Amino acid sequence: MPEKETVERAQEDAREGKSPSTQAGEFVREEMHHIREGKHGAASTKQAIAIGLSKARRSGVKLPAPGDGKVSAKTSKQADRDYRKGQSHSRRRPSPTRSRATRRALKRKGHSAASHQSLSKQAHTSARKRGASARQHSAQKAVRTKGSKGRSQAARKAASSRRRISSR
Repeated sequence: MPEKETVERAQEDAREGKSPSTQAGEFVREEMHHIREGKHGAASTKQAIAIGLSKARRSGVKLPAPGDGKVSAKTSKQADRDYRKGQSHSRRRPSPTRSRATRRALKRKGHSAASHQSLSKQAHTSARKRGASARQHSAQKAVRTKGSKGRSQAARKAASSRRRISSR
């Protein structure tokens, strides 16, 4: 069950007209915090993100299931089920037995899935799958929203990265 503040933050994002994926990001963020503070673990960064997205869908965020060919049929079906569950306002309480089983299974998993390094790696591989033009668009958007101080900081970081790569 997501925390009250997370749901409120997501609802605020919705009121501000932000995209469903931005709203869902609040739930993913919460999941990363849970893993870091030792509430439970995750087998991989992908699983941690998936848990957050599932919670978002079940909480009513209008984030539809991924299209055909993006993920496995099983994952797509589950995402669709979560989405429908979030859009219908059924008053059925979650099964305590099932919740306990899920938590116990996740407790046996590691905590490195939410580390900064693994999150960065996941973002990098995810970005590589997108086309060059999509990456360029997001980079241009980042430039527009960064401001002068942010741009100069990014330029310094890029220069140090280039130095590090050329010295290898």
